[in-house]
Formats: sequence, structure tokens, C-alpha cells
Amino acid sequence: MGKMGKSTRPAYRGSQTVDPEIWVETYADSLYGYAYVKINNSSLAEELVQDTFVAALGARKNFRGNSSEKTWLFSILKNKIIDHLRRKYRDKVQSLDTVSDQGLDEYFDDRGAWLNKPGKWKDNPQERYEQNEFLTVLRDCLTFLPSRQSDAFQFREMRDFDSEEICKILGISSTNYWVVLHRARLAIRACLEKNWF
Repeated sequence: MGKMGKSTRPAYRGSQTVDPEIWVETYADSLYGYAYVKINNSSLAEELVQDTFVAALGARKNFRGNSSEKTWLFSILKNKIIDHLRRKYRDKVQSLDTVSDQGLDEYFDDRGAWLNKPGKWKDNPQERYEQNEFLTVLRDCLTFLPSRQSDAFQFREMRDFDSEEICKILGISSTNYWVVLHRARLAIRACLEKNWF
């Protein structure tokens, strides 16, 4: 981005300064890194950072100085990411009634007690996670899950979104989210025990 002209003079709010001319040089790399971790797509991460700068440029007059300029930009980016993912998954929204209970009967009795308790893992899960072969098996396990379960698990465990963000992205309630995530974890555990551990 080049010089933006006179309209981009720093705006002063309290002790905080908003200076769009330094945004790219000062914040672009860290914003991009954050977006890439959450989205796992280089060109989309770049686009979201650019959208963040454009939105911040338009909203800089509203900056109240309650946080640092960097925090403010990250907040805008976070909302851009959630909005993008929400649009992406809007078509996948299902009610809890459509989430299948198939396959859970083999784990629990009518009272919800384990029929066949999961075996103990002998290895350190962190060490296993770091192994490429394990990641391949985990990704294969994720492909067998219903898309809602797979998405919820990946957003929570692999992309570090919090539950409120995931509910917004997937368009589900908090109760539905926890049920979907629980079912995903059970299915993944069973798949990993069968195919890896």
C-alpha cells in the first residue's frame, strides 16, 4: 500500500494515536500470521488483513483509545475471520435433530454408562500429535465424521477458536455445540484406537 494522502493524518483519541500510514509496516505480518493460523489459507489470510485495514480506515474516527491501535486492529480482524467462516458454513447449519446418534449405541447402555470403556493410551499424546503419520490418520478420521462434527472439532482443537466463536461460525447454540463436539471426540477416539493406538 502506498501513501494514503492527507485524509489519513493520525487521529488522536485520548493518549492513543491512529496512524494508517504505519499499519502495513507495523502490523501486517502479525495480523497475517494470526489470520493464517485461523484460516490455513495464505491468499485468504492476506485478503482478510487487507479487509481489516480498509474497515479500520473507514472506522478510525470511531476509535476511542480504550485499547491500543494493535488490539483494535486485531479485534477487527477477528470479526472479519468469524464473518468469513460464518458465511462459509451458513449452508451447513443443521438442527440438533438431524445430528445422527448412529454408532453411539455401541459405547453406552440405556443409562449412559460405558459398555466398553476406552483403553488407556500408553504413549504421550503430545508426542504422537507431532508425528506426521498420526496427523494423517487423524485427518482420515475427520473425513468420516459428519461435516458439522468435523468442523467443530477442528475449530476447537486444531485452530484454537473459543466456543462462542465456533457457535457463531456454525450457527448453532451453545448446547448443540457441546453435544456435537462430544460426539466428534468420541468418534475420533474410537477411530484412533482402531487405526493408530
